[in-house]
Amino acid sequence: MSALRRVGAIARKEIRQLRRDRLTFGMIAGIPVLQLLLFGYAIDQDVRNLRAGVADLAQSSGSRRLLAEIEASQVLDLVVRVTSAAELEELMRRGEITVGVVVPHDFERRVARGVSPPAQLLVDSSDPLNLAAARGLLDLPVERRSESRDELRSGGSPGPARTFALRPYYNPERRTEIYIVPGLIGVILTMTMVLFTAVAIVRERERGNLELLITTPVRTPELMLGKLLPYIAIGLVQTTLVLLVGRWLFEVPVRGSLLDLYLGALVFICAALSLGLLISTAAATQFQAFQLTFFTFLPQILLSGFMFPFEAMPRAARFIGEALPLTHFLRVVRGVLLRGAGLGELSASLWPLVLFTAVMLSLALLRFRKRLD
Repeated sequence: MSALRRVGAIARKEIRQLRRDRLTFGMIAGIPVLQLLLFGYAIDQDVRNLRAGVADLAQSSGSRRLLAEIEASQVLDLVVRVTSAAELEELMRRGEITVGVVVPHDFERRVARGVSPPAQLLVDSSDPLNLAAARGLLDLPVERRSESRDELRSGGSPGPARTFALRPYYNPERRTEIYIVPGLIGVILTMTMVLFTAVAIVRERERGNLELLITTPVRTPELMLGKLLPYIAIGLVQTTLVLLVGRWLFEVPVRGSLLDLYLGALVFICAALSLGLLISTAAATQFQAFQLTFFTFLPQILLSGFMFPFEAMPRAARFIGEALPLTHFLRVVRGVLLRGAGLGELSASLWPLVLFTAVMLSLALLRFRKRLD
């Protein structure tokens, strides 16, 4: 009985400690609920509403019916209309659309004569799931109209066996590693940069070194910049390692400028480090810093488009994903490496990273000043 009392006393002591540590107590319920919501509600492998552009060169009743059938399928979301296939290719290279629909001038005649296929689908197949979703439209039925009454009497020519010709871009072999490896740059940087920075300030506080730094002429921005610079260099080294291994082992192409890639990586590294700094001002111990880092890491992995198609997520999940830095960096790194786009063409994904960095650094500076006071 004495042994049971001692065990019970230790258990009660541990429960009291958990109750005092509000962050750990919150994680007990927070992490299971977060995982349940993310996996059960936000994650969907059924790709729909892919952003698509249309070049309807026919401008006929038949082409309009075809586009209406495409929208009714909910596989594509026709967000932009252009006048040529070259414009669709440019939009795809910049990452503004995933699929391009080309309806030629002689669409009606092709359908009437049974020419197969009478139209084209241009697909960014860097993600094989996009290509698989587009394949479901290849046999979309079209209404065939014979060119003459004589053809009707004779039975006419057979209709087209297939509606669309498929033209895959950037990853026609459908190799998953070509899509995954560039994304790993962002995942690795997110995990290491946020964790290293979150622990750095807390470690100084636990060891008592922070009080010594406060007494020196070093100002708060200088202290934070000095803390960040070594990790910026580490992040660039990690980027180089992933690039080299990905190129050597998996033959990942580098179609864009390496300078653009490193500049984009530098901006993302600063965003991740600023998040780590903010976490360090909220955590009292290194263990809490680990907990908060994991809590921010999980949504970025699941909602950024790294593991699951971004377009397949519900609107609320995509709204949250747009606020995460990893979402935008994945678009930048895949755009540069796989599609050969430049930073100017990817500015829509770059400026949110700059804004995120500015907001996180401002909050971290404000909280850190309060701690100094």
